[in-house]
This record gives sequence, structure tokens and C-alpha cells, in this order.
Amino acid sequence: QVQLVESGGGLVQTGGSLRLSCAASGGTFSNYVMGWFRQAPGKEREFVTFVNRSGSLVYSESVKGRFAISRDNAKNTVWLQMNSLKPEDTAVYYCAASRYLSAHLSAYIDYGKYDYWGQGTQVTVSS
Repeated sequence: QVQLVESGGGLVQTGGSLRLSCAASGGTFSNYVMGWFRQAPGKEREFVTFVNRSGSLVYSESVKGRFAISRDNAKNTVWLQMNSLKPEDTAVYYCAASRYLSAHLSAYIDYGKYDYWGQGTQVTVSS
């Protein structure tokens, strides 16, 4: 059983930056694809980005060029650096871990492929 704990959320002005962290415990971190999702009030959970076991990265179009995901297997941690934040980035951000094995990167855009989730951290971007 993997436990994920996010931190780093908060209130920031438009154009500002935040760095989210997700610390994992209870499993072999390097075996998991690690993703970030977000959910705004009244909306469905939305894919943000993931980094797979070999370090390949995929971003949603809405955050590409502004957000950056990274992982350190020695520290059992994944980060999400968020720059040039916009009010539409306001949401609860969730870290997730996937044991799913697929040669197709697109599979990991689906939140149903993730087995473990953090409790979420609120990000609010004021206009």
C-alpha cells in the first residue's frame, strides 16, 4: 500500500508560481508512474501531467510550457512546478501513483489507471 502526501498549495496572484510536492511511502517508488490531476469546484477531475518509470513526460495542453513535473526516486518524491499561474488553474491538486503497465503513454492520462491518491492540496490563483 502506497501513501501519498501532497504539500505546497496556497494562494497566489495571477502570474505567480507555486511548487507542489508529493512524498510517497510504503512502496517501491520507481515502480510507479506518477501523475498530477486537478479538480475545480463543479468540474470533473482533470489530467495535468505525468512522469513515467523511464522519465518520459506528458502534459495537458492547458499547462504545457507553464508547468513542469519532476521526480527523484531516491527521495520518493515527485514535484510539480507551476509558473505563470492563471485563475483557471484554481483547483485541488492531487498526486497519484499508477502500477499499470502500458507501452502507450496516452494510457496514463486516464485517472482510472491510477491506484493510489493523495489527499489533495488547494491551489487558488487570484485575478
